[in-house]
Amino acid sequence: MFSFRKSMEMPTAATALPGRETPIETAERHFVTGVALKEAVPPGMLEIFLGMGCFWGAERRLWQTPGVYLTAAGYLGGFTKNPTYEETCTGLTGHNEVVRVIYDPATISTEALLGVFWESHDPTQGMRQGNDIGTTYRSGVYFTTDEQRAAAHETRKAYQVKLSEAGYGPITTEIVPAGTFYYAEGYHQQYLAKNPNGYCGLGGTGVSCPIGLGLAAE
Repeated sequence: MFSFRKSMEMPTAATALPGRETPIETAERHFVTGVALKEAVPPGMLEIFLGMGCFWGAERRLWQTPGVYLTAAGYLGGFTKNPTYEETCTGLTGHNEVVRVIYDPATISTEALLGVFWESHDPTQGMRQGNDIGTTYRSGVYFTTDEQRAAAHETRKAYQVKLSEAGYGPITTEIVPAGTFYYAEGYHQQYLAKNPNGYCGLGGTGVSCPIGLGLAAE
């Protein structure tokens, strides 16, 4: 978003910006659903963090998915404490733009949610998504349970077969345990609900995931 050209190489803990101890301000409630943005995971639900490029379009796709209870935009996977958006734009925090997702597995399975994830972006592009270039746009699944980890690897393997058949290269998605998640500034939260004609940047390959909902790419 905003056409920032960010670093294609990850910083180290030693070279990353220091950040701050105080969290940056964000919205209190989800603009669309009214749910408290920092609500704990309700009993029976699960939490996962997904990165698929600019979090504006990614978050909209996910909050519109049946079975998803709450979404929030933020930063994860880096070194800097409580980073600002401007700091992540330098590529010196190590963070990825991600969406916090709380979902009801009784309504949407982890595999089906990951099907939405795979089909909604191009997971073969490394440190970019389309014209959005830099480490903050890398594809990532940040799991909180062993079941999510297994599902991520299984669906990646299945989707790789389909992508290879369609002429795409290897999937570059990182699948790692979720670390500390930092909420993005309030104006980023549910950005496309507040700005319906705003930049989205979300676009898939057009290849259907054999495990998922068969969503068409935008």
